[in-house]
Amino acid sequence: GDSTFVVSDTQKPVDGIIAHHGSVATGAFTIGNNVVLDVDSNRRDKIRLNHTATHLLHAALQKTLGDHVMQKGSMVNDERLRFDFSHHKAVTKEELQSIESLVYAEVLRNQDVGTEECSMDDAMEKGAMALFGEKYGNNVRVVDVPGFSTELCGGTHVSRTGDIGLFRITSESGISAGVRRIEAVTGMGALDWVDETERTLRETARLVKGTRESVVEKVQQTIDRNRQLEKDIDALKAKLASSAGSDLAGSAVEVAGLKVVASEMEGADRKALMETADQLKNKLGEGVVVLASVEGGKVTLVAGVTKSATGKIKAGDLMKHLAAQVDGKGGGRPDMAQGGGNDPARLAEALAGIPAWVEKNIA
Repeated sequence: GDSTFVVSDTQKPVDGIIAHHGSVATGAFTIGNNVVLDVDSNRRDKIRLNHTATHLLHAALQKTLGDHVMQKGSMVNDERLRFDFSHHKAVTKEELQSIESLVYAEVLRNQDVGTEECSMDDAMEKGAMALFGEKYGNNVRVVDVPGFSTELCGGTHVSRTGDIGLFRITSESGISAGVRRIEAVTGMGALDWVDETERTLRETARLVKGTRESVVEKVQQTIDRNRQLEKDIDALKAKLASSAGSDLAGSAVEVAGLKVVASEMEGADRKALMETADQLKNKLGEGVVVLASVEGGKVTLVAGVTKSATGKIKAGDLMKHLAAQVDGKGGGRPDMAQGGGNDPARLAEALAGIPAWVEKNIA
């Protein structure tokens, strides 16, 4: 009648019984009602493409990688397919291309996809592949693509392999030790994926002022140029560190025979602070260096002690004290330590207190 129940899942709680899970959209149902089942044919057709393609993919993996490949899990829906399989290493680009080509060759052959119910013994004689861990009854259903794939399967499939239309592998990855995962799309889903890839390629070409044919060369040129610029920046930072080291050396105060420098360097990253600290240690002779910078509300800290002074004061101990003053943590070796903090407002006071801490804690 006017009552509607929308099915979201089906399960087999016990052999011979299929349970439909879902919700009542309109009306009401009572025990004993006769109902009419209406399958969403558009969604079901897409599932068929992905399911049959999964069988073809399984066979192509075995033909390409070896008989050790076994299914470890799969997922098929109306958007894509996912297939987990046993393999000891990443699948190479060339292997993936071969796998995809084997599947697509079967699509182009447009073979009949046969289904037959028979006894388990007969299925095994036909060479049907049973999945490890699955439970099968005395009678089973065999899905066969002649000359390519024969599996035990109770799922929905296409009538001919050509119905799949288009097949594309979208990703390959490792999910655990000895288990790999391939994801793929078929039919209009594969065409949409190809279209999106083409749009990405065209947009990339536009950004690097190239064409579809020259985009790889243009991107490589951009990467090479950026690498050179990074080298140039590092060289400039080294020069700035040397210059800053010379300027800061003049601000050193003497504490119990040690020269102590504690200063903030605006705009310096951790690498620049480390390089400047090394420069200062070389210039001070015997002393302690503490440098800091602030960016994005975070404090970066570096502390250095000259080798000859590590018997008197430890950079790691100094850093633990300093970082705590700015709500942070830090530590390191006796001659060099690093840290950070979350309270820039307390940095100036913390740096100003370094000479007193050195005098109090010197061995």
